[in-house]
Amino acid sequence: MGARLSFPKVQLTGKTIVVTGGNTGIGYETAKWLAMLGGHVIIACRSEERATKAIERMNEEYQTEKKHGTPDIVTLDQLDVSFLPLDCSSLKSSKEFIDLFLAKESQLHLLLFNAGIAAHEQEYTDDGYEKMFQVNYLSQFLVCIKLLPVMLASGPDCRIVLVSSYAHNFASFDVDKIQGKQYTKENFKRMVYYGNSKLYQILQMYSMNGRLSATNVTVNSIHPGAVMTELARDYRQTSMINFMYRTVAGLGWLRTPYQGATTLINAAVNPEFKDLRNVYFQDCKATNPSRQARNKQYQEQLWKYTLECLKDYVTDEDLKCLGSSPSNSNNDGKNDNE
Repeated sequence: MGARLSFPKVQLTGKTIVVTGGNTGIGYETAKWLAMLGGHVIIACRSEERATKAIERMNEEYQTEKKHGTPDIVTLDQLDVSFLPLDCSSLKSSKEFIDLFLAKESQLHLLLFNAGIAAHEQEYTDDGYEKMFQVNYLSQFLVCIKLLPVMLASGPDCRIVLVSSYAHNFASFDVDKIQGKQYTKENFKRMVYYGNSKLYQILQMYSMNGRLSATNVTVNSIHPGAVMTELARDYRQTSMINFMYRTVAGLGWLRTPYQGATTLINAAVNPEFKDLRNVYFQDCKATNPSRQARNKQYQEQLWKYTLECLKDYVTDEDLKCLGSSPSNSNNDGKNDNE
């Protein structure tokens, strides 16, 4: 693991924060720490029961942190954490989440997209999309677009952070094969398609920043490292990956969820990153994503494809705050078209 992982203890009182998948793993640690720093945190996940248990556990751990005198955390009776239902395998559920959020909240300062599935077998959602594409990318893109107007009106330094993965390096971008229907269930390349879904997030980062460059909202992405979370269950569904996972775990190379969360929290709250955009963080440091991720042609192809997928949900009015075309500087001066 090597790198020293940490994040600044920034006071977040008055900040509204959404963490998708905040009931478990990296999302749980992120939601808990942002709440302990004073944030008003909303966990967005499928199960109310699991979210309720997670919030109860957060508060138990918070009481322990207070007893131990952990510095820089707020002093409250209970953490300000709540739940809203979000099933990223359903566009209907995603729209319902958006409507519920907008009915309850008037501000949004941090939007952290952590929910996801990994190396899933070939499966299609009720909306007709390959499941990893929809869960890891499409539904969260919809949430992002619909909540942008609130973020734009929420004051300076509002941030969107996408939890991607090193697996994006093994992706294969082809806009005509995004849904994987050229494969049978038996020969579906689940690791490639998982990597693809993570690549789409970084392509989204560049595309959105190009359209938000003159605004208060920045978009960045992170790789949390190899983390011992529930997501690893999907990895272990193939024998080769199961062997690799057990080997890495046996050597003690897997990070804890807290260690995995540090890069996400750092990207979300570090004052040094104010106005920083188009950054892919790994080990709490800026690094370069793959050449495919920096390919402007791929960015625009995916943008158009995504909006076509969401044509029944995203209106011209929704897109007004984004502008019609990306800024020439959306790749921070890098021209990495292949």
